Amino acid sequence: MGIWKATVTMRIRPDLRVELVEFAAREQRSLGNIGAILLEWGYEQLKAAGSTERLLRRGIHSKGATQQRGMSRTVKRG
Repeated sequence: MGIWKATVTMRIRPDLRVELVEFAAREQRSLGNIGAILLEWGYEQLKAAGSTERLLRRGIHSKGATQQRGMSRTVKRG
């Protein structure tokens, strides 16, 4: 079977597009590749949440926020 290519057109804010292009360049990827990664990841999140309403209510937690919360619980000895 392999991977099929499909054209996806969506409207995004111009500033978001600029950020995505810059991010793709830093990652040495194309904008299309970043879009495909985000689409797959987002769909997995949507399936796990069960609905768009629950997905949006749940929000997205960044790694940094998780690490900061973990650090605040750490007791420093010394």
